Amino acid sequence: MLQTIKRADSAVSIIGAGIAGAWQALLFAQAGHAVTLHERGDAAMTDSTSHWAGGMLAPWCEAEVAEPIISRLGQRSLDIWRRELPDTPFNGSLVVAHPRERNDFERFARMTEEHRRLDAASLAELEPSLEGRFRDALFFPTEGHVEPRRVLPKLHERIRAAGGTIKFDSDVSAKDLDGIVIDCRGLGARDEQGELRGVKGEMILIETGEVQLARPVRLIHPRWPLYVIPREDNLFMLGATSIEAEDTGVSVRSALELLGAAYTVHPAFGEARIVEFGSGLRPAFPDNLPRIGIRGGRITVNGLYRHGFLIAPALAELTLQYVQRGQIDNEVMQCG
Repeated sequence: MLQTIKRADSAVSIIGAGIAGAWQALLFAQAGHAVTLHERGDAAMTDSTSHWAGGMLAPWCEAEVAEPIISRLGQRSLDIWRRELPDTPFNGSLVVAHPRERNDFERFARMTEEHRRLDAASLAELEPSLEGRFRDALFFPTEGHVEPRRVLPKLHERIRAAGGTIKFDSDVSAKDLDGIVIDCRGLGARDEQGELRGVKGEMILIETGEVQLARPVRLIHPRWPLYVIPREDNLFMLGATSIEAEDTGVSVRSALELLGAAYTVHPAFGEARIVEFGSGLRPAFPDNLPRIGIRGGRITVNGLYRHGFLIAPALAELTLQYVQRGQIDNEVMQCG
């Protein structure tokens, strides 16, 4: 249910230039607000959680484990991605399984919508590299994916083109700023949002010219969803674990599971070159759901968990609707 509270337009300062803050800045700048985006790190954003993200735009797949609000926000976000960055790849995504995970595969099919079941021949036609690898697959044709390390600079360029200002190496807090302030610091906001915790997501980047994929392939796994995401220049990202820990290393167990998943998808990945190991800490509240907090002219956007690239555009749209029209989405927003 939506309520309406009048708000006046004002200059907007946003803290945090990762995926959550970047989308806030873009939509507010396009709407005519005087936007300044502050980022304590440098323009490379290597310390950002977004740097280690998978970039999956897969609301239908995520419905297997996520709450309905994630699907709703994710589906809306797909429309915004298409509108604002029309070159975003929307080639769909695939779900496959090892024979021993057959029951979980069928459960996944029952728990999700907007997919087609492909037999082995149809799968090979769609992805020739997977010929003979799996007896069937689930194809989600409307899903997409982005490469975070490439798309985040594009968003920053769009913010500047829309009249916004970005200040890197700017370690500010809300009390330092006037007007409306939107805090998108992720775990950096834990000094004020004590419920936040970090959930580690590990990834591996590999390189091979022996396999060609046009879309992400998700492998059913008993512990967490594992996926192989094609990047440019013969690169593939393997991800992602979801571990209740706040160190930033990659464990041997996780590395073996990620590399094993790639080998299951195609044995040629066994000869791939490992380019990079890494992990990021995803900001999450106890219920693993996002939250827009509103207190006067101070707004916080946090708790995107493992869905940052999927839901950030929709959260930015909701925030803009509140500031411009006083519109409140009670599923996401908390006032006071």
